[in-house]
Amino acid sequence: MGIFDGLMGNATQHDKEAIEKKLADVLVPGEKVSLAFKLVRDLIVFTDFRLILVDKQGVTGKKVEYKSIPYHSISRFSVETSGHFDLDAELEIWISSAELPAETLQFRKDKNIVAVQKALAAALIK
Repeated sequence: MGIFDGLMGNATQHDKEAIEKKLADVLVPGEKVSLAFKLVRDLIVFTDFRLILVDKQGVTGKKVEYKSIPYHSISRFSVETSGHFDLDAELEIWISSAELPAETLQFRKDKNIVAVQKALAAALIK
């Protein structure tokens, strides 16, 4: 069901070691991946030090944007679960004292948004 979940926009948990190999050029020496989720073509990666959002762009996905958000700069986040008529769940992340969220991630009917918010909460509490 993993492929079907990915096509439907549901986040699926990914192997940490495989993600570390994919992000070898992005990770600093000694930085380890704690948890990773794949959302269609994109990745949400929790490391020892930061949250990395990998956004594959274009038709081929060859162009990639890496957003690095240190945990200490995240001031708050919110999670909105899906409902009967609104099928999308949403995670919003605010940086420092910004009025608007710096990042908004959408999930479709996704149970893993709970796991993503737990991982984010755990990283911010450390």
